Amino acid sequence: MRRNIPVQRIEGTASRQAHADLPEGSFERELGREGFFGPASHMYHRHPPTGWSGWEGPLRPRAFDLNRLVARAASPWDAQGVLANGAVKLRIWAQSESMDHLVRNADGDELVFVHRGSGTLFCDYGRLTFEAGDYMVLPRGTMWRIEIAEPVVALLIEATNNAYRLPDRGSLGGHAVFDPAMLDVPEIDEGFLAQQDENAWRVVVKRREALSTVTYPFNPLDAIGWKGDLMPVRLNVRDIRPVMSHRYHVPPSAHTTFLADRFVVCTFVPRPFETDPGALKVPFFHNNDDYDEAIFYHAGDFFSRDNIDAGMLTFHPSGFTHGPHPKALGNMLVQKKPATDEFAVMIDARDPLEPAAMPAGVELEHYAMSWANKEDNR
Repeated sequence: MRRNIPVQRIEGTASRQAHADLPEGSFERELGREGFFGPASHMYHRHPPTGWSGWEGPLRPRAFDLNRLVARAASPWDAQGVLANGAVKLRIWAQSESMDHLVRNADGDELVFVHRGSGTLFCDYGRLTFEAGDYMVLPRGTMWRIEIAEPVVALLIEATNNAYRLPDRGSLGGHAVFDPAMLDVPEIDEGFLAQQDENAWRVVVKRREALSTVTYPFNPLDAIGWKGDLMPVRLNVRDIRPVMSHRYHVPPSAHTTFLADRFVVCTFVPRPFETDPGALKVPFFHNNDDYDEAIFYHAGDFFSRDNIDAGMLTFHPSGFTHGPHPKALGNMLVQKKPATDEFAVMIDARDPLEPAAMPAGVELEHYAMSWANKEDNR
């Protein structure tokens, strides 16, 4: 349907261009709908919108140091839960030994993000090596196991009762951010054929969070070939070429890598900072009131966060303003280096996420107050 040219109302002292040329001494806050795709307003405040001095109640920004979850799990079904709702489940999986059985997720597609380590994935479709920074999309029902070369820590992101797909890049074209030709697929090669044997193998199937075990008198990964357009794929974060604008700080949605019906997975990778003198050089304060946001920090220098290290995860439920830490605001308009140096995975969920029970010491208890009682920095 054809849409008319939108005309916006401007009241008081405001910038006509979002995320640029802010009124002197002000801080911008975006109130948006539908994950940066819907209608939005921009407020210009005298103080940082996250400059609270106290916080009570369950709705608060939270952070978890997942490095402290040191227990190894022989199966991904034993991995520690982190966040979940009816459409997506996040788990952190630490594994130091090769799997002696196969698994199958009958609940939905599995997205494996390899935070540390390396090895080989064996699945119905063949053999696929992996290393740190790899995403592996495993379609629902795929049988698989991994052999470890270096101990692995992986973030598992299940699209419950759903499937992953690539975002529509619109006017950027289908080859922007990463060309689909960059997606690697398993191969039926000598290494795959060599692992086929006549020994007994177990397949542990997860369905509705219950486990069933199917035992075969042979290795069921016994394919000699396949064809079609349904298969696991692998993509490394190094192969992502981010959308950039030297005059405008693009929203996180521009960095969407994979999506399902009720959430998106975005990837932040190194990119040049904006060079226009009036453009914001840090993420803008925003109320994304339709989505919960979780960010897993993989590697690098996380320029908008203070005291957040690789292996940590932040969780910002919808319902309050979030944005850069006070220290980052000192670089709001002028950065000290030419480019970012961070790799991070963001999950934006349309339905509320519930944190899982985790051992004591994993949650950073005072994270909500890390924005408080700071001087306004520019």
